[in-house]
Amino acid sequence: MIRGIDHVAITVADLDASCAFYAHVLGATVEEAYEIGGCIAVKRVAFGKAILNIHQQGNGVDLVARQPTSGSVDICFRWDGGIDAAKARLESRGVTVIEGPVARTTADGIPANSVYFRDPDGNLIELMAT
Repeated sequence: MIRGIDHVAITVADLDASCAFYAHVLGATVEEAYEIGGCIAVKRVAFGKAILNIHQQGNGVDLVARQPTSGSVDICFRWDGGIDAAKARLESRGVTVIEGPVARTTADGIPANSVYFRDPDGNLIELMAT
């Protein structure tokens, strides 16, 4: 049986810019994860127990989605705090909130509120607070 998701891999146009965005905006810890021919091809980005493996587009890694494309992901992170604090954090870091706060429901049926924004590749990111 599935217990949960260990990590999600996304493809980006600029590995360093994307990692800097997630570190600056969401406080992620960034680690080098995989090197090919002396170049970093993948970085591991941690938000507590949530992990993104961020792949540089065209990095030469073969074990990826059939059509790895930057800007094709929609991810929801659970925010530990109120939704107004999430929105304020985004705005204080120059990130445009494109929708929210709006009422939502978590995967486990708890009423929540979310705000939505985009990362540098145009991926849709949702912060959800209960």
